[in-house]
Amino acid sequence: MNNDLNAADKNQHPDDDAGVYVISVAAEISGMHPQTLRHYDKLGLVSPSRTEGRNRRYSLRDIALLRTVQKLVGEGINHVGIKRIIELESAMANMAVEVAQLRIEVNALLEQNPPKGLATRRKGEVIVYREDK
Repeated sequence: MNNDLNAADKNQHPDDDAGVYVISVAAEISGMHPQTLRHYDKLGLVSPSRTEGRNRRYSLRDIALLRTVQKLVGEGINHVGIKRIIELESAMANMAVEVAQLRIEVNALLEQNPPKGLATRRKGEVIVYREDK
């Protein structure tokens, strides 16, 4: 029975990547005209998921991206520049996740095999010598 409750709760609160909003609702939420959303899809800036009938379904992540695109357009950046910014931000986020995973692995390895030949640094005062002129 508990599994039924969890499944029902998941259905009420879809994840951020679930395409649930039709174009008119996504346009209203993002504060844009539906034709603008179609244009951004055509340019490849925001590509929502599609139903079997090829209708667009926007996710919360798509709507957040629409707002980002709108902000960048307002700052005077052209569509090619916006696409490149989105690509770079995505790559940076992926690398940040990878670095975090590698840090976890390195820390686990260091705990299992502490370094033996490395001198440990004392955490004491730093003495600065100044030359008299």
